[in-house]
This record gives sequence, C-alpha cells and structure tokens, in this order.
Amino acid sequence: MPYSIILHIAGETSVAGEIEDLPKPTDTIIVVLHPRQKDGKDLHYIDQNVVKVIWPLTKVSFIEILESAEEEKIIGFVRE
Repeated sequence: MPYSIILHIAGETSVAGEIEDLPKPTDTIIVVLHPRQKDGKDLHYIDQNVVKVIWPLTKVSFIEILESAEEEKIIGFVRE
C-alpha cells in the first residue's frame, strides 16, 4: 500500500509524493514516487519527466504521512 507523504528536506521546499513502504531505522535512503511541490507544481531542480527520486535520509528533516483516500471515507462518529 503506497503512502502519500510530504518530505521536508533541509534547505529546500517541501516535496509531496508517494512511497511504497515507511523507512526503517536501518534505511539510509528514501525512494519517492512522483515528486512534486505540495501544490502539485513541478520541482524546479528535478526534470519534469522524472517519476522516482532517491534522497539520502541525512538530508531529510522529517516526513509527514498523509491520510489515504480510503481512510478519509471511514466515518468515525455517527449520531442517530
């Protein structure tokens, strides 16, 4: 199940994208699919045809994991 994330890289704009698996404590890289800005625009430092980017985790400040579309459809509270 791919995860939608926002990757915060030191000294750069935030990157939105998808990852296949969450990084493990032993990982040194993160592979991001379809990297883009949070607003959906292309990143100025990545070619527009790129579909996968590998970043070293040493450059990453933190990672936000977003809700999936399936999770958004779950109703948490129903009042009768």
